[in-house]
Amino acid sequence: MSFSAAFAQVFRAIASNFALASIIVLAVILYGFYYPAPYAHQTARQLPVVVVDEERTPLTRQLIRNLSDAREVRIAAEAPSVAAAEQMVRAREADGILLLPRGLTRSLLTGARGGGMGLWLNGTYLIRARDIGGAIQAAAVAVGMQRLGPVAEGLHLHPPIEVIERPLFNTREGYADYVFPAVAAVILQQTLLFGSAMLVAGRREERLPPMRTAEFFGTWSGLTLIGCFGAMLYFGWIYWFQDVPRAGNMSGLFVAVPLFAAAVAALGMLLGTLFDRPDRPLQVLIPTSIILFFLAGAAWPLSAMPGWVAALAHVSPATLGAQVFVRLNEMGAPLRELTLPLIGLALLATGYGFAGYVRATRLGGQRPTQSDT
Repeated sequence: MSFSAAFAQVFRAIASNFALASIIVLAVILYGFYYPAPYAHQTARQLPVVVVDEERTPLTRQLIRNLSDAREVRIAAEAPSVAAAEQMVRAREADGILLLPRGLTRSLLTGARGGGMGLWLNGTYLIRARDIGGAIQAAAVAVGMQRLGPVAEGLHLHPPIEVIERPLFNTREGYADYVFPAVAAVILQQTLLFGSAMLVAGRREERLPPMRTAEFFGTWSGLTLIGCFGAMLYFGWIYWFQDVPRAGNMSGLFVAVPLFAAAVAALGMLLGTLFDRPDRPLQVLIPTSIILFFLAGAAWPLSAMPGWVAALAHVSPATLGAQVFVRLNEMGAPLRELTLPLIGLALLATGYGFAGYVRATRLGGQRPTQSDT
């Protein structure tokens, strides 16, 4: 089979095989909408908090009003005691307790020790606990500046230096804008990987002869082009539709995406030679998706992993792909800053391509040996 015939055969096989089309085409599109859907609000909102106001002064009442205006929290109730508030948290009627003790105003005005607010948070959901703590801190600072500012001016005291934090890339500090760009590389890899392995494994089920050189490279090129289409769909229209930070260095993507797609397609073809039926790759490879997500360095940085784990992570193209795509899309990094990961993708594509070529051109429709499966 010639190069062009093998190239066209890839698209004919996808069009005529629903299982293959659902993995390599439909899954790519559906995951672009399905995965970000639970994080549409980006940040937690209206989380219930119980307030225990033991002092009941103008300052504490102003603090409660400020807290009520915050979008992150909602005052669920004002409990008479900490014990009563704890019961509400245990009953899951609230996620946190704010204690405004007696002597709070005096300690703020005089700087006496032993004063301050008490805050207890349900640590089951870390992001919710963080947002509640941040909202209460902002409300307390606003009240302090409003109430104590005139006093400080009268005493000719200089206010402390104000630190203003402005996120550069994840401007809304939302979870979707943080996790989805990293997960996108894993989604693009797994769908193309499964499809490539199923396509090659189907040849063995049909007992077709070994691939010739032109046929191998034609098939590899067709799968690589499909991977490029999927990546550009994500980094173009789906990122725009989901309002993910994007368009940092679009020209650099035309260099990175083909290298990534070629590496994934080659790995998929190599793995496909290990199976005798097209359904086997899904049975074996689907459980690896969650492992590859953690190895991509989004949930935990690679630099904090044991050295051998970080090295093993780079066997997956998604690890290097996540590093490259996040920097290009969200940070607008120039290609010269991504030389090492791009070289890594090129080496993976070459290595997997060579190994896949050796096996595909030597193995035809014969049943796999014990070592193959």
